[in-house]
Amino acid sequence: MVTEQEVEGLGQMLVDPQKPLRARFRALFTLRGLGGPAAISWISRAFSDDSALLKHELAYCLGQMQDSRAIPVLVDVLCDTRQEPMVRHEAGEALGAIGNPEVLEILKQYSTDPVIEVAETCQLAVRRLEWLQQHSGEPVAQGPYLSVDPAPSAEERDVGRLRVALLDEARPLFDRYRAMFALRDAGGEEAALALAEGLCCGSALFRHEIGYVLGQLQHEAAVPQLAAALARPAENPMVRHECAEALGAIARPACLAALRAHAADPERVVRESCEVALDMYEYETGSAFQYADGLEHLRPPPS
Repeated sequence: MVTEQEVEGLGQMLVDPQKPLRARFRALFTLRGLGGPAAISWISRAFSDDSALLKHELAYCLGQMQDSRAIPVLVDVLCDTRQEPMVRHEAGEALGAIGNPEVLEILKQYSTDPVIEVAETCQLAVRRLEWLQQHSGEPVAQGPYLSVDPAPSAEERDVGRLRVALLDEARPLFDRYRAMFALRDAGGEEAALALAEGLCCGSALFRHEIGYVLGQLQHEAAVPQLAAALARPAENPMVRHECAEALGAIARPACLAALRAHAADPERVVRESCEVALDMYEYETGSAFQYADGLEHLRPPPS
């Protein structure tokens, strides 16, 4: 049983800018797993931080928790043009993930935001909420991953046809996302290589989601393309960040070399992503039971 004091301890860890980012991330993901109003309150307080990467992950976790009590803070973040685009984007995506139709109008409003990544995210979130309404009462197919995705996986199962849909930039972004998640769920080298081709597509939002999905898939075949995207200084930092985290999740020796090469990158969100990814690499290659181990750092070791 988790005590109120332990939740507060995790919250204090999360909001303390003096703590290492990797420790704050582990506290965040522990709070996400615990859920409830106290966890939401602590996560919401951290949006005053100056790390765009941390705030992006705060919004992601609030969306994955699917608790409507997080809606007001996420709306505030989406509407706050002082927040970094990647943070506002993630707030929009989180509002779609929660699945409450009460946010449809605000999402439609920001579907024409001057920041293209925010606009495209809100368009996708609107489509997801409309899809949920159209399919209400139907059982939702649960794939091998536990994440709440911005679009449901396509029914198509043929990897070749899914690849064509994924890379067709004339198709609606929502349909291409559905192909993306179906490829992830299909798994295997052919699917990983098809997804990796998406790192050369036009939309930065799309490329960033490709990086995220490849991190979930954890297939070594995509490492060269992920490392190349991370190494491109002209690439959108939001994309480079997801590629770094994907490399940390895949956790092969070539990933370690790529992450170390950018651990001091001049782009803050990239170097912070590499710091977190190196911690993830350590977890993936170590013997720890779980990544979200914030409680273990609060409790005294057994005597």
